[in-house]
Amino acid sequence: MSDPRVVRFRPEAGQYAWTFGGVPPVTRIQPGTILELWTEDCFAGRVRGKDDLVSQVCEFPFLNPQTGPFHVEGAEPGDTIAVHFVSIEPSRDWAASTTVPLFGALTSTHLTATLQDPLPEVVWIWELDRSAQLCRFSARDSEATADLPMNPMHGTVGVAPANLEVRSALVPDAFGGNMDTPEMRVGVTCYLGVNVPGGLLSIGDGHARQGEGETCGVAVECAMETVLAVELLKGAATPWPRLESDTHIMSTGSVRPLEDAFRIAQADLVQWVTKLTGMSALDSYQFLSQAVEAPLANVVDTNYTSVAKVRKDWLPGRTEVMRGVHDHLCDVARSYR
Repeated sequence: MSDPRVVRFRPEAGQYAWTFGGVPPVTRIQPGTILELWTEDCFAGRVRGKDDLVSQVCEFPFLNPQTGPFHVEGAEPGDTIAVHFVSIEPSRDWAASTTVPLFGALTSTHLTATLQDPLPEVVWIWELDRSAQLCRFSARDSEATADLPMNPMHGTVGVAPANLEVRSALVPDAFGGNMDTPEMRVGVTCYLGVNVPGGLLSIGDGHARQGEGETCGVAVECAMETVLAVELLKGAATPWPRLESDTHIMSTGSVRPLEDAFRIAQADLVQWVTKLTGMSALDSYQFLSQAVEAPLANVVDTNYTSVAKVRKDWLPGRTEVMRGVHDHLCDVARSYR
C-alpha cells in the first residue's frame, strides 16, 4: 500500500465555518487523503470556567464552529464521501458542559412552550485525564465527584446540503451535520451522500463523551486533535448518513418529531439490508424488527436524530458493504499509525 497524502489544517480565528453550504472550501483534497485537523469546541473556546455563561460569552448563532469545508476532487452529486475516524484526541485537559435556558430535553423550549420558568444557566467544567482516558464530573451543589471513561466522538460531520440550501451547523439532516451520535467514534466510517461538486466536507463539535440522547443539550464539549481518512465512492448514492464499524452497519434519520427520525433510520436500514442480502424488503423488515438496535443520538437539536444498527455477522448471505471501503480505510489507518 502506498503512503497516503497527508493534509494538516488548523483554522485561524476567522477561518471557521458556521454553516453547511454557502462557504468556500479552505482547500481541495484528493480521495485517499489523510486529514490531520484541529477542531474547536461548540462554544468556540469561550466557556473556560464556571462563571463563563454561554449567554454572556457566546453570540448566537455563532456556535458549533466547523473545521472546513474541504473540496474532495471528483466528488459529484450521486457519489458518496467516506470519512473514517483514525483518531480523536482531546487537545485540552478540561471540557465544558452547561444548561441553557429554553434548550434541552427536560425543560420548556421555544417549540415546547409552557409557562414554567426556564432552567437556570449553569456551567460544569470537567477535568480530562488524557493519559488515563477519564472524564471527572464535579457536582456544583455538593462535593460529589465521579470518573467516567472517556469516549471521544464528533457531534458534527457533514457535507453541503442539496437544493442550494445553507444550514446552520447546529442542525442535523440528510447532509449530516449536528447528529450528536456517540457512534461517531474512532474506528467508524461515516458515509455522506454528495449534493454539490466537491461535497464540501466539514467537521467539528468534539465531545470527550456524551450519553445517548444528549439530554441536557450539551455534552462534555472539548477541542479535538482529529485524524480522518477520506475516500470517494463514485456512483454510490447515500440518501441519509450511514455508518460502518467492524461489527455493525448503521443508518441515521434526523427530523422532528422523534418517531419520524426513528422511521427514517429504520426504513433506510431496511433498504440497505435489502440491497446487501438480496432479500425482499418485507423479509428485511421482518428480520430487522427482531435484530435491530435503536440508540438515540439527540433529542434536543433543531432536528432529532435516531440511529438504527445491526450486526454485520447476522446478515444472511450478505455481500461486500460499500465496496469494502471501511476495511480498506482501516488498513490505511493502521499504516498511518
